[in-house]
Amino acid sequence: MRHWISLGVVAAVLALALVATWASPASAQVKVPSRPVQFIVPWAEGGGTDRIARMVAVLLEKDLGQPVTVVNRMGGGGALGHTAGATAAPDGHTITILTTELSMMHWMDLTPLRQVPTYKDFTPVALLNVDPAGVQVAATAKWKTLKDLLDYVKSNPGKVWAAGSSSGGIWDLARAGMLKTAAIPVDAMPFVPSAGAAAALQELVAGRVQVVTASLVEGRPLIDAGKVRALAYMAEKRDPAFPDVPTLKELGINWTMGAWRGIALPKGTSSEIVAVYEKALDKIVKSNEFVDFMHKGPFGILYKGSADFGKFLAELDELMGVLMKEAGVTK
Repeated sequence: MRHWISLGVVAAVLALALVATWASPASAQVKVPSRPVQFIVPWAEGGGTDRIARMVAVLLEKDLGQPVTVVNRMGGGGALGHTAGATAAPDGHTITILTTELSMMHWMDLTPLRQVPTYKDFTPVALLNVDPAGVQVAATAKWKTLKDLLDYVKSNPGKVWAAGSSSGGIWDLARAGMLKTAAIPVDAMPFVPSAGAAAALQELVAGRVQVVTASLVEGRPLIDAGKVRALAYMAEKRDPAFPDVPTLKELGINWTMGAWRGIALPKGTSSEIVAVYEKALDKIVKSNEFVDFMHKGPFGILYKGSADFGKFLAELDELMGVLMKEAGVTK
């Protein structure tokens, strides 16, 4: 009898120990990352997306205790990099900086051999940034105002070329929407595809294109250097960093458009791993180092956690389908 009671007590103790183990927070058992992290950037080095990603990588390394290596995977108007991020193993060792193109690519007229991911192929972690588009010309250009430029485009269709992203990319849509809203044919100012804003701005300075419709943030170094002139800003109100640049709305063109950037993991990543990265990014966005970097960019900060970022992606995807059809840059 005593022997049976002893065994029963031992069994109960073991059962309680197992229950305690099972009941412990799952997040406490997750040790991710346990090795170096690959951080995929779908655009070229030097542009706004790349610059933000590299700052986030530096701060993530400090927080997570593992190397975070930025890998630029350009091509296909953002399709190559986004696809690489979406198809990576969902183990917490590959993250991707998503850009607005994710909400646009699948609305385009793509062949079956060029399937592209959507927001549904990712697990959202955090939205970090939104930057409205601008209208920029070379400092030597004869157009001093947006009206000067658009009047010339209307009278001389096809003689002014714009750039800023891939064809059908966010800055192409910014151009198309502006022209359409101003009652100017979209093809009156053709678009030259580029690897990103940085490359497009160099083409602008070199005289190979006449307009860049990327964000003013990306053009700021050349604007400050006196090589580029900003004519307009596609936002609801002026940017304090560019107080002399009027919005399109001020100029009678009711059109706004901007680029956003956020961090995501591949679809199927566990909630415990997402929580690790969300906690780290929430801390980073509030850090003085990140805030100072973004203000000096200047880049706009707009933070949304995993759940809110997911809602943002779903709503924006639907909106972009409508806008792209109206602007004539979709199937």
